[in-house]
Amino acid sequence: MEKTILNQVIDEKLIEMNLKSNTKEGVIRELSKRLYEQGNINDLEVFVEDVLLREKEGITGLGQGVAIPHGKSKSVINTTIAIGKSEHDIPWETLDETPIRVVILFAVRDTDASTVHIKLLQNVARFLSDDDFINDLHNAETKDDLLKLLKNSKEGDG
Repeated sequence: MEKTILNQVIDEKLIEMNLKSNTKEGVIRELSKRLYEQGNINDLEVFVEDVLLREKEGITGLGQGVAIPHGKSKSVINTTIAIGKSEHDIPWETLDETPIRVVILFAVRDTDASTVHIKLLQNVARFLSDDDFINDLHNAETKDDLLKLLKNSKEGDG
């Protein structure tokens, strides 16, 4: 079976099941630090700044408790995603005004920005339009649960 683009960028080391931060910037920084520590970005501050700039351009809180902040940045070495879950509500601008509990942070190399970035967003958007997937995402208790959910999700046609 061919790997989906999402499966190609998922790494267990980039999943945080218990976010400590309780602000949008804090969560972005916490997940970005994980990307930095795993060698996916080479400049933590530049990447965080790029993500926060993108946040000012539009809402990344999709609703149903999920946000998808993203940064296209020269500091990104490997296009990937970091995922964080929180037991507490994180204030975030969202389409449905629901507080955030799951954050999927995209780190996209400048050179991948047009193709890979769009495919990743399309995949994640497709998954997040499925209410069962959203419920399973919120109910995942371990990294293994989350990895299985993401890896078993169907990519669809595109």
